Amino acid sequence: MPTGVFSQPRLVSSSIPKNMFNSPGLSLALQPDIDNQGDETRLGENFEGSIGRRSREEEHESRSGSDNMDGGSGDDHDPTTAAGDKPPRKKRYHRHTPQQIQELEALFKECPHPDEKQRLELSKRLCLETRQVKFWFQNRRTQMKTQLERHENSLLRQENDKLRAENMSIRDAMRNPICTNCGGPAIIGDMSLEEQHLRIENARLKDELDRVCALAGKFLGRPITGPPLPNSSLELGVGTNGTFGTTMATTTTLPLGHDALPTMVVPSNRPATTLDRSMFLELALAAMDELVKMAQTDEPLWIKNIEGGREMLNHDEYLRTFTPCIGLKPNGFVTEASRETGVVIINSLALVETLMDSNRWAEMFHCMIARTSTTDVISNGMGGTRNGALQLMNAELQILSPLVPVREVSFLRFCKQHAEGVWAVVDVSIDTIKESTTFVTCRRLPSGCVVQDMPNGYSKVIWVEHAEYDESQVHQLYRPLLSSGVGFGAQRWVATLQRQCECLAILMSSTVPTRDHTAITASGRRSMLKLAQRMTDNFCAGVCASTVHKWNKLNAGNVDEDVRVMTRKSIDDPGEPPGIVLSASTSVWLPVSPQRLFDFLRDERLRSEWDILSNGGPMQEMAHIAKGQDHGNCVSLLRASAMNANQSSMLILQETCIDAAGSLVVYAPVDIPAMHVVMNGGDSAYVALLPSGFAIVPDGPGSHGPISNGHVNGNTGGGSSSVGGSLLTVAFQILVNSLPTAKLTVESVETVNNLISCTVQKIKAALQCES
Repeated sequence: MPTGVFSQPRLVSSSIPKNMFNSPGLSLALQPDIDNQGDETRLGENFEGSIGRRSREEEHESRSGSDNMDGGSGDDHDPTTAAGDKPPRKKRYHRHTPQQIQELEALFKECPHPDEKQRLELSKRLCLETRQVKFWFQNRRTQMKTQLERHENSLLRQENDKLRAENMSIRDAMRNPICTNCGGPAIIGDMSLEEQHLRIENARLKDELDRVCALAGKFLGRPITGPPLPNSSLELGVGTNGTFGTTMATTTTLPLGHDALPTMVVPSNRPATTLDRSMFLELALAAMDELVKMAQTDEPLWIKNIEGGREMLNHDEYLRTFTPCIGLKPNGFVTEASRETGVVIINSLALVETLMDSNRWAEMFHCMIARTSTTDVISNGMGGTRNGALQLMNAELQILSPLVPVREVSFLRFCKQHAEGVWAVVDVSIDTIKESTTFVTCRRLPSGCVVQDMPNGYSKVIWVEHAEYDESQVHQLYRPLLSSGVGFGAQRWVATLQRQCECLAILMSSTVPTRDHTAITASGRRSMLKLAQRMTDNFCAGVCASTVHKWNKLNAGNVDEDVRVMTRKSIDDPGEPPGIVLSASTSVWLPVSPQRLFDFLRDERLRSEWDILSNGGPMQEMAHIAKGQDHGNCVSLLRASAMNANQSSMLILQETCIDAAGSLVVYAPVDIPAMHVVMNGGDSAYVALLPSGFAIVPDGPGSHGPISNGHVNGNTGGGSSSVGGSLLTVAFQILVNSLPTAKLTVESVETVNNLISCTVQKIKAALQCES
């Protein structure tokens, strides 16, 4: 086939060699890849030598559809030619008859690759040699392949034209980029964090100017507009104090009678590439402004509660003072708000670092935070500090009760330094900005803390908690606790922070408290405390069914209504015995004070009144590690007395903690040889344990516990004083089978359910509570 059959297509770049497009086999190289010109040139050179061969083959192919040599192929030569004695004789060609061609074509449609037997039969029927039939089919297949290549080359040429047109349109668009938000010319490249702060402030001031103009128009009875504002970018400069300042290109003033408006800043266009980042920054700045005002403003925004002295938010005043930065409250949601002030043994920089690190934050508040992670760091801060740090986080917040669901929140955390030694960290939900894949049951309004350094390494902390949540998913028993702001409120955050910082201060001190057993080495104390914290974390995860462990809820008909039973498989975890783990938990109301209930449950001398593991006798404290000034904050190692010679003594690891927001008693049986290793400073990660225990919180203000229909009695105002009861959560984790593949039996579920019921009844009887 002549080489001129294929026309040379036009490419985006003229620098690509033309000779590489003469072969249909190179049609795939017709794509506008300008960056690979060198490779394409070499490709063309490699194939240039084969063009002549292809032309000769195609010339032979043009005849082979109906013509062929008489008794041989086109490549056959006379034997004498090979010897070089005589000149080659002229080749004779034989034209197939129409009948022969028709027969050959019919078989080709059915079988393009006939075998030897088919070719022999066809040659006899058509009076042809076998070689003629063989060569005809070879040439016919070559002809068919060439026709397909022509068609493919035509399609690729059309695709090349389409890509070239798209390339030209993209080049034209890149020459004049347009901002999708404002319609003006776009700014290429990312802005610094400081410049984005200034642009957001400019936009806020522009909105303020528009509002003032609208108010002035109402006052004067005619519309008022400022002079036209040209598009001009900010000129950033550094002030004398090292902070970024601004030089505005254009300012406007607007007279109103005898007064004049302050100078207004001209906003500049925001690049479309930083849209999400700027929206997050704008939300974070608005949330920070609201948090600081709520922390510094007293009445009428915050009102003292006469009964408990706790501060309550005046919602009407709040709506008059602030514009909701994340939109209106969803239907069916209720609001909780609280504020607490306290002094903490930690400086502001250390506290800020703890709050901005998700792992350290979860470790500090491990009983409140089931799980947390930082999904995106928008800014690490300025000048090597956390000032201006902004990050996107997820968290699961919990109350230790199966009757209160875990709160899953996705929020922005923003840190800002307001003065020397004064910092603020604010959280705010991003549900209105970023679509959530799950149903939102809680929204975190601007919440956080303002921290101010004090002498001797202390800090003053003002904590504000403000949230909206779906109350329908909360049990009636806990609704007063949550609505008053006690459950997830500021008091709980501050009390936990104070207790944890006090514990860290004691552990870092070189002196050992007088109550501690001096026989334990410093490394043994650290190992034992690490084991106790793992025990408490696993206890919390079993009560609240967080995503830390994969729990499967069971709906057993023979289990009490308020008892939640879950199961999971423990496999390849050195900190737990392998097999099927069953967790059961419930919460009840008791008409006793939280302090009395906590003292009863933690006292090893009274343990036999409720614990079946005590063998009916008192327990002895073998080791004691203090974690705070309060005697209730400690880790203990208890030993149960053997009732007879056949029983072996058993050790129980127990951690107790108490603060203004609640208390906790967690324990687990442990292996004696393993605890000897831990107390000598060995690794505690390989000590297998399954924790059980109690969580105690005060009931909500005005709550008198449940009545016969299961609802909560409120203070009816009939002159009766508050009972001051407690909400007690009882939880057990038990290994029901040492084989992970075993089936859970009904008897195991009934045993755990009876254990919970029996324990609650024994506690009520010991405290002389009414059933």
